[in-house]
Amino acid sequence: MARSDIRVKMEKKTFIYLLLLILSASINAQDRTLRINYTFSGNSKESRIYLDDLNVIDGWAGRRVNLKDLYLEGNGQIMMTDARTGDTLYRNSFSTLFQEWQNTEEATQVDRSFENVFLLPMPADKAIVEVNLTDNYNKVIASLRHTVDPEDILIRHIGLNPPEWKYLHQGGSPEKCIDVVIVPEGYTADEMEVFYKDAGIAANSLLSHEPFRTMQDRFNIIAVELESRDGTVSVPLQGLWTETALSSQFSTFYSDRYLTTQRLRQLHDKLAGVPYEHIIILANTDVYGGGGIFNSYTLTTAHHAQFAPVVVHEFGHSFGGLADEYFYDDQYEQYYNAQTEPWEPNLTTLVDFGSKWKDMIPADVNQPTPVPVNDPRDRMDEKQREAVSKLPPVGLYEGGGYMSKGVWRGSFDCRMHTNTYPEFCPVCRRSLERIIRFYTEPLVPFVKK
Repeated sequence: MARSDIRVKMEKKTFIYLLLLILSASINAQDRTLRINYTFSGNSKESRIYLDDLNVIDGWAGRRVNLKDLYLEGNGQIMMTDARTGDTLYRNSFSTLFQEWQNTEEATQVDRSFENVFLLPMPADKAIVEVNLTDNYNKVIASLRHTVDPEDILIRHIGLNPPEWKYLHQGGSPEKCIDVVIVPEGYTADEMEVFYKDAGIAANSLLSHEPFRTMQDRFNIIAVELESRDGTVSVPLQGLWTETALSSQFSTFYSDRYLTTQRLRQLHDKLAGVPYEHIIILANTDVYGGGGIFNSYTLTTAHHAQFAPVVVHEFGHSFGGLADEYFYDDQYEQYYNAQTEPWEPNLTTLVDFGSKWKDMIPADVNQPTPVPVNDPRDRMDEKQREAVSKLPPVGLYEGGGYMSKGVWRGSFDCRMHTNTYPEFCPVCRRSLERIIRFYTEPLVPFVKK
């Protein structure tokens, strides 16, 4: 290619990028964040969405490209359109603790409510916001539409006194990078140095994994100081209840290792004024556990021996929308069904395998791909380990999403399958690279319009 042709292409790409930034500026003319608080409620058969209130925060740390598009469908979506023209201004997808709870036995017996918080660019003019929740068949089961007027006097201005924070890693300005905040939970005022050390371990662990290592110039990682009265989190199984900054606890849905917080308003209130889009919460405990919810938060324990791999695994959930690839057969209800293709990029039910990693499997690899052992996590002898080492890196391996049958994953082992495996498999790496590009590059070819 001639040098002049290269220059013309570069100039054209630069022009398109600047045009997209101008369009983004018209959407978010005052560079502010609209924070909307909702309550999701219901039971195993019913879902309801209620609007709580609206807040405005100076600055916008979200993406500035591909605003009208989605990379993953999630278990729900939020969309903002111009009230006058109907043009789409912004879309995002998410999962919620409420929707996980709907798959539990408790949800068949009682109604419950859950807080949810979403960050959107503040529109320049009146806009319509629509929130949809979907079920395991990707069907909309609840929807709410409401108008947002940026001149509404009841939109509370918050974030004027943000907490102390500092960069652990700075790839660039908040406008150009994916902004990740690391938050302490169960650290007292005297333990902030311990927190900063733990946050550094988390950041280094994340940036040691591909594709984060290669693309680390697209990330900012911030540590925030939040003090708790008590120096650990609640462990109901031990009868231990503590007062912490975010009111987190183990035994979520009576699953002993599932560590979450249901106080999302409390979490976002404390972060108001900090440039963030994705959240990692570190719990000051050596009890094993954690959780990650897509486009909500990661929460993991900082003083367990498996802390470094677990925080990366959970970030795979909350940032990348990756599903768990381990499996067992004692779930109350199946999360995946044979009629629906999972939205998560690293699982398939073969309903639409062509949209997943089928193109990555070599022609000489059998589909499904046979394996010499049932599970890689324990009790493999040397002969079995040798056989496993010869398996193709990408194939169609049955078992994933907590189900041993009817769901397939892309590799025999992966960071999303076991804590002992040192990296993400090729399928997960490609998906993570794509979502990083989606956040930071205009006009990426694989986004959903």
